[in-house]
Amino acid sequence: MKEYTILALISVAITLFLDKKTGVKLLRRGEFYIFLFIILGFKFLVNGYLTGKYIVIYDPEFFLNIRITSIPLEDFLFGFSMVTMSIIFWECFKKKNA
Repeated sequence: MKEYTILALISVAITLFLDKKTGVKLLRRGEFYIFLFIILGFKFLVNGYLTGKYIVIYDPEFFLNIRITSIPLEDFLFGFSMVTMSIIFWECFKKKNA
C-alpha cells in the first residue's frame, strides 16, 4: 500500500479544507504563488541534495516512485501543505489578535 502517497494527499485535502473553512482564502492571492515559487526553489536545492545523494532513501513500496529530478512527488505535496497551513494558521491568529 502506498501510505506515503495517501498521507500526502490527505494533507493537501486538509489544507484546502482549512483555507476554505477559515475564510483566509490564501489560494486566491497572487502573492501566495510568488512565495510558493520561491519556496519551491529552496525545495529543489535542499530536498534535491538530500534525495539525490541518497542521504534520505524512500522505499518504493510506500510511494508512487514518481520523481521530479530526484525528489518524490509526495514531498512536494507535503511541502505545499506544510507551508500553506502555516500561513493559514498565521492569518487566523493574526485576525484573532487584531
